Amino acid sequence: MPPKKSVTRAKAYTDSGVDINAGNELVTRIKSMVATTRTQGVFSDIGGFGGLFRPDLAGMEDPVLVSSTDGVGTKLKLAFQYDKHDTIGVDLVAMSVNDVIVQGARPLFFLDYFATGKLDVDKTASVISGIAEGCRQAGCALLGGETAEMPDMYAPGEYDLAGFCVGIVDNARIVDGSSIKVGDVLIGLASSGLHSNGYSLARKILEKSGLSGDDILPGTNRPVRDVFLEPTTIYVDCARSLLRDLTIKGMSHITGGGFYDNIPRVLPAQVGAHIEFGSWPVPPVFTWLASAGSLSWPEMLQIFNCGIGYILVVDKGCIDEVMDRLKALDQPAWRIGTVERLKGGQEDRVTVIF
Repeated sequence: MPPKKSVTRAKAYTDSGVDINAGNELVTRIKSMVATTRTQGVFSDIGGFGGLFRPDLAGMEDPVLVSSTDGVGTKLKLAFQYDKHDTIGVDLVAMSVNDVIVQGARPLFFLDYFATGKLDVDKTASVISGIAEGCRQAGCALLGGETAEMPDMYAPGEYDLAGFCVGIVDNARIVDGSSIKVGDVLIGLASSGLHSNGYSLARKILEKSGLSGDDILPGTNRPVRDVFLEPTTIYVDCARSLLRDLTIKGMSHITGGGFYDNIPRVLPAQVGAHIEFGSWPVPPVFTWLASAGSLSWPEMLQIFNCGIGYILVVDKGCIDEVMDRLKALDQPAWRIGTVERLKGGQEDRVTVIF
């Protein structure tokens, strides 16, 4: 029996290291995953040159698109090391959708970029299953993506990820922090762990400790593998519920740069944040990192989220309403600080009291 035409046509490319048939198999495998993220605005099926989306503009007077892009960073290295790939896609979605909702936007759709040296269909499908799960949590559609097989670009078994999210918000409802004033309160929402930041340092500390993926991390009852690959919390449901009924003056996603770099991004000039360290329980993984890495808590708060993945700034008069709503949503949260006027010559916008 003669070879199938698709195999014959692809032979030269396959010989060079790119398996077109594997790519086609992957598309077939992930169609059902993508379908689970379909929302009302999706206007196309996977496989086209571009994803089509018709946004619902009902009730919006001046719609504004909000976009964000991000990756997962060197957390990927641990996914390779521990051969666990089903949650890293949640991290990818979280890093972009959590940024979009900071400005009050509703995530509409997400696109991913997956690049590797040699396509492993099972591994790639596992990664995309996590991306689909992240999109379901965020209520947005996985509208499309790109899978690139590039021989000699990546080490065997490794890959890279990037994600892109587009959201929408009415101009009058954009959350930009402009109304934040002295006396307002900062509410911190719990993180699930390291999320997707600080892994270049965390991996070095792990390597130096000699702990394996199967070892129980000191202070916990969980294997190192599970603690360090715990996916990033997606805060979309919490943020949208709060914004629907309550006034949220500002929000901050605590990512790279920790407290000191991310909180000032939402504060108006002349005010700063006064944080009470110890007003929330610091998860054991951060205590272990501080001890094993000989890091001070100011250093930790510059690098890691230390248990607070997202911050709300609200008027002190509505604290109880916000906290009650978060409790109803099963989202652990704490009052962690206040907004204060900067003193003359004060350079640090965030002051942490230990």
